Amino acid sequence: MSHDYQEPESLSAVPVIVNHLPRLPRRTVFKWFVAVAAALKLGDASVFGAEPLPTVPAVSATGYGGDPRLNQAYSPGDVWPLTLNPAQRAAAVALADVILPADNLGPAASDVHVIDFVDEWVSAPYAAQRLDREIVLPGLDWIDAEAVRRFQQAFAVLTPEQQRAICDDICFVQDATDEFRSAARFFSRFRSLAAAAYYATPPGWEAIGYVGNQPSSNYEGPPQDVLIRLGVEQTVR
Repeated sequence: MSHDYQEPESLSAVPVIVNHLPRLPRRTVFKWFVAVAAALKLGDASVFGAEPLPTVPAVSATGYGGDPRLNQAYSPGDVWPLTLNPAQRAAAVALADVILPADNLGPAASDVHVIDFVDEWVSAPYAAQRLDREIVLPGLDWIDAEAVRRFQQAFAVLTPEQQRAICDDICFVQDATDEFRSAARFFSRFRSLAAAAYYATPPGWEAIGYVGNQPSSNYEGPPQDVLIRLGVEQTVR
């Protein structure tokens, strides 16, 4: 394997960046979890290989069984232990904001608590989430190690230009060199999780113009140019 998972000796000397964003209520994240699970193609064992990597801690939780009691208020760690350590969480927050920054369409990923979802997702004891755990945890460790290798600092404290320099090498699997192929597959999966979480929030809906179920006083049918293109006629009035 390339240097993808070779931890620099200096990494242990890098200060841990603790993210102080308040967490969402656990029940809110659980509901989010279900919505995103329905939208995602779950699990991608081909990203880092089907076998668990030795750097990924085992999941000991058994899940919440047949009765999740979603009417109960949970605190982080009550149902199953959350996985991301402070350094991984900081790297994840920074990476999600590179992928989904604040712009004229909506807030940054961190502002809508995307990482609370990602942390919950990779901590869950179910098969699909375990596969993603084996992708995301080593990937976050890699991006910090790569940041130290290139710039002598953790990814979360790099300048936006430095962060983009790393992401530019891994943002498309088909364009990545052999050196960065595994990291590019991690980036692809992380981007899917972050985007699915982001666009399951009201600000995410607004960013893409989704209004949900809204009452309508009238319905005029499909636009005429669409009907012409399809070769059909509007017969219901």
